[in-house]
Amino acid sequence: MAVRFQEEPRWHAALAVVAILLLYVTLPPRIIVGPLWLLPLLVLGILVPLLILSPHRHREAEWQRAASIAHIAILSVFNVATIVLFLYQELSVHHRKVFTGEELLLAAVQIWLTNILVYALWFWEIDGGGPSARCALNFVQNPQLGDFMFSQSLLSPELRAKSNWRPRFLDYLFLAFTNATAFSPTDTFPLTALGKTLMMAEALTSLVTIAIVAGRAVNLLGG
Repeated sequence: MAVRFQEEPRWHAALAVVAILLLYVTLPPRIIVGPLWLLPLLVLGILVPLLILSPHRHREAEWQRAASIAHIAILSVFNVATIVLFLYQELSVHHRKVFTGEELLLAAVQIWLTNILVYALWFWEIDGGGPSARCALNFVQNPQLGDFMFSQSLLSPELRAKSNWRPRFLDYLFLAFTNATAFSPTDTFPLTALGKTLMMAEALTSLVTIAIVAGRAVNLLGG
C-alpha cells in the first residue's frame, strides 16, 4: 500500500512555545519565577537553534530529540512553579487579597491556557516515540502503536492512506484543550501508562486552577 510521505514541521509547536512565553511574561510580577528574562532565555536558547538546524522532525539526531524534550520540560517546571507560587500567595493568610478580582481572574486564564499549550507539546512530543518516529511508514500503517488512539485511527488502512492522515500538532492541541475542559478524553483515548499519566496531570492542574483560583476570583468580583 503506497503512503505519501510528509515531514513533520517544527514551527507549529514553536508557535505554541512563543504563545506560552507571551502568556508568562504578562503575568503579574508577584508570580513570575525568577527574573522575567530567565524562562525566555532558557527556552529560546534551545528552540532557535533547533528551528535553524532541524526545522523538520524527520530522522533527527539524538541530541535534537533530547533538546526538544528539554525545552518542554523547562516550560513544565516553570508552569508548575508558577501555579504553586500563585496558590501560595492567594491562599496564605499573610498574602491574602494581594490580587484584585480582575487580576486574579486574568492570571487564572493565563495559567489555564499555558497549561493547555504545555501539555499539547508533551502529547506531540511523546506520542509513538515522537514526531520523527511518527513519520515512519510503520506508524502510518499502524497508528495503534502510539500512546493515543485518535478517532481517525479507526478508519480503514485504505482511507488513511488516501487522506494521508496521521496526528499533527493541532490534533494534540485539541486533545489538551478537551482534557483541560472536560477532565476526560473525548474522541482520543490514552493507550499507555505515560499517556494516561500526562492526561491526569493536566486535568489535575486545570482543576486546581479553575476550582480554586478562578472560584476565588468570582467571589472577589461578587464582593
